[in-house]
Amino acid sequence: MTRKRHASSRNQWFLTHYEIPYIEIRLWTLSTGDNTIDISKCVNNCGGSTMAQFVKKCPECGGANLFWNKEKGEIICKECGLVVEEKMVDFGQEWREFDSDGADKRRRTGAPMTYTQYDRGLGTEVGRKADLYQLGSRERNKFYRLRKWQYRISTAIERNLKLALAELKRVSSFLKLPESVEEESARIYTLAVQRGLVRGRSMESVVAGALYAACRRHDVPRTLDELSEASGIEKKEIGRTYRFVTRELGITILPSNPVDYIARFASALKLTAETQSKAIEILDRAQKSELTSGRGPTGIAAAALYVSALIHGEKRTQREVADVAGVTEVTIRNRYKELLDELQLEKEIKKTKKKKK
Repeated sequence: MTRKRHASSRNQWFLTHYEIPYIEIRLWTLSTGDNTIDISKCVNNCGGSTMAQFVKKCPECGGANLFWNKEKGEIICKECGLVVEEKMVDFGQEWREFDSDGADKRRRTGAPMTYTQYDRGLGTEVGRKADLYQLGSRERNKFYRLRKWQYRISTAIERNLKLALAELKRVSSFLKLPESVEEESARIYTLAVQRGLVRGRSMESVVAGALYAACRRHDVPRTLDELSEASGIEKKEIGRTYRFVTRELGITILPSNPVDYIARFASALKLTAETQSKAIEILDRAQKSELTSGRGPTGIAAAALYVSALIHGEKRTQREVADVAGVTEVTIRNRYKELLDELQLEKEIKKTKKKKK
């Protein structure tokens, strides 16, 4: 049972009681000059289940004209004045910022927690090297002694993470991976260290395996050859470590989609958007015909691009396509023949040749 009141023009109100479900409001429009915001959508959390739906009418009058008074934290119906919700908590900041310096001074929290730092960004250090110039000889020796003991009392896991996360950032920067992938790979590596999966394996191979797993989970197309080039670890070792880590940590990863590689390969080959769209269409048809099952995603994606380029009259040799995709010319040739035979694309290629003549 919740309280109901009506808001008049003089902001006077009276109390009654009315049963309405708890409503969690999500704002979808901008605020106006009188500090009110029109509400068009909400989430109804009745019975513990979350279901997005439109607010179509007020429970009192059936009107749909609701607004949110930010100053009072109330949702009021403009038609009958019913206060649908009150005492709403504003989780936003209570101060305004006009520049980055002023914002940094007013904020009362630090940087967010992150797995890319060995202490998740919550640790502290005994001084900085810049402080040495302000210390005398006795204080300087004390400073070195305290820093040395701080390093000594750190655990083996922390020391391992210090080195491994630095290597992870280096490889991630080399491959130009997004921050989300770097964060996920750091989390996977941290879990692997905590469960003792790194023991008996090189740190670099586990870092490369974690990065490859994160790339697969976030649908960021990176091949084992690229990771091998960036990390200096053999391709087979990275694949072996990747399978071991994902199996032990229970990480479910779906097979790679060849479509994810189309944009990268097309950009490297300098193909037009029409050719890229046609290649995606060819891959969709190939997946329906089950041509992609049991075949490497890079090879089938490169072959689809090669066929699409022929259809649109953009000549690219099999050698060029193979170099970009990191596969052999034989793979391109075999996938190319399979696509032509199963999808009957020879007619489209012949039409393009006739137009040129």
